[in-house]
Amino acid sequence: MSSTTNSPTHHTSTIGSIGTPSRRNTELALLVFAVVIPVFAYANVGLAINDQVPSGLLSYGLGLGLLAGVAHLVVRKFAPYADPLLLPVATLLNGLGLVAIWRLDQSRLLKQIHQAGTAAPRQLLYTALGIALFVVVLIFLKDHRVLQRYTYISMVGAVLLLLLPLVPGLGQNIYGAKIWISVAGFSIQPGEFAKIVLAIFFAGYLMVKRDALALASRRVLGLYLPRGRDLGPIIVVWLISILILVFETDLGTSLLFFGMFVIMLYVATERTSWIVFGLLMSAVGAVGVASFESHVQQRVQAWLDPMREYKLSQSGAPGIHSEQAMQALWAFGSGGTLGTGWGQGHSELIRFAANSDFILATFGEELGLAGIMALLLLYGLIVERGVRTALAARDPFGKLLAIGLSGAFALQVFVVAGGVMGLIPLTGMTMPFLAYGGSSVIANWALIGILIRISDTARRPAPAPASNPDAEMTQVVRPS
Repeated sequence: MSSTTNSPTHHTSTIGSIGTPSRRNTELALLVFAVVIPVFAYANVGLAINDQVPSGLLSYGLGLGLLAGVAHLVVRKFAPYADPLLLPVATLLNGLGLVAIWRLDQSRLLKQIHQAGTAAPRQLLYTALGIALFVVVLIFLKDHRVLQRYTYISMVGAVLLLLLPLVPGLGQNIYGAKIWISVAGFSIQPGEFAKIVLAIFFAGYLMVKRDALALASRRVLGLYLPRGRDLGPIIVVWLISILILVFETDLGTSLLFFGMFVIMLYVATERTSWIVFGLLMSAVGAVGVASFESHVQQRVQAWLDPMREYKLSQSGAPGIHSEQAMQALWAFGSGGTLGTGWGQGHSELIRFAANSDFILATFGEELGLAGIMALLLLYGLIVERGVRTALAARDPFGKLLAIGLSGAFALQVFVVAGGVMGLIPLTGMTMPFLAYGGSSVIANWALIGILIRISDTARRPAPAPASNPDAEMTQVVRPS
C-alpha cells in the first residue's frame, strides 16, 4: 500500500506552468473595431456632403488598417505582455480625427483660407510618421529603465527644445504665440516633444530626491508644510513655466509643464501640501502675467465675455478680437444631445483653427453631447491604463515616468477641451490625436509607445526562481 494512503489529500502544480496571458488577440479584435468605425464615419461624411461614398474610402481604410496592423505586429513581437487597450484606443481617436479633418477640407469656406483638400492627406502622413516613431520606440527601447541614465541630459534637451521658438530666424509667431519653429517649410512645435523629455527628467530627479522632498517641517491647518530648502525644485519649475508664459505667450504649455511636475511630485512624496502649493503658485503666476501680457489678456477677455469679442470682430473694431470662442459655443449648442450628424454642421465658421485648436467643436456639433462624452471616455481610458501601468510597475522610475506621461496627457486634454467649451481661457494647444498638426500626433504616438513599453515590463511574468536539483519541484497546497 502506498505510504500516502493515510495522509491528507494534497494538490501539486509545477511552478511557472501557468503563464500570464498576453492579450494580443484581444488587442487585434479591438483594432478591427478601431479601424472599421472611422471607415464607416468617413463613408457617412461623404454621403452627407456629396450624396455618394467618397472615392478614397478604400484607400483610407487600407491605409489606416495597414498602419494599425504594423503597430500591432511590432507590439506582438517586442512587447507581448503590454496593455491591450492603449493601441486600439489611440488608433480609434486618430482615425476619427482624420475623418473630421477631411470633413472640414470639403467646406467651401475653408477652401478659401486653406488650399483645397490638403489637411487630411498631410495628417495621414503625420500619422504614418507617428506610428513609425512608435515602432522605433518599441524596437530600440528594450527597457524603459535605460532612460534613467539620461536624467540630466533630458533636462538640457528639454530646455533647448523650449528655447528654440525664441531663436531669431527659426521661431515663428503665429497668432500671438511663439511656440513654433520653421524647418524645411514645415512648422514644428517643440513643446510637444519637450513634455516627454521633461517627464523623463522629472522621473529620474524625483526618484533620487523623493525622500528629502517628503520631509515636513511642521503641520499647519492639517497640511504638512515642506522645509524651505526643499521648495527649490518646485520654485525653479514654476519660474520656467512663468518665463514660457511671458516670452512665448503660451498659456497651455506653461500649465502643462508645471501641472505635470506637481502631479509627479505629489506621487513621489505623497504630500498633499505640494498640490496646494502648486495650485497657489499657478494662480499667482497666471494672474501676474495676465496683468501685463496683452496676448494673455485677450484670451482671458474672450473667455470672460465671448459675445463681446464676437461683436467687436464683426464690427471691425481696432485691436485683436476673435469670434472663435463664440462660434465654438454656438456649435456645441446647435449639436444638442445627439448632434446634427456627420457632415451636416457648420463648424467651419470658426475658420482658420477649425481643424486644429477647435476641432472638438466639430465633434460637439455633429455628434452632440453623446459623441463628446464618448470621446472623453476614450481619453479617460488612455489615462486610466497609464495610471494602472504606473501602479503595476516594479521600479520607482517606471512608476513616476508612467504617471508623468499619463498626467501630461490628461492635462492636455483638460486644457484643450476646457478652453473650447468655455471652462477656462483658450490655451492654443491641440487635442491629442484628433486635431490637425504633425508635432502633436507624432509626439503622442511616441508617448503611447513608452507607456506600452512600461506596461509590458510591468505585466511580464516574473522569472521563476533558480531551482535546486535536490529539491522537489512541486508546490504543496494543503486543504484548510
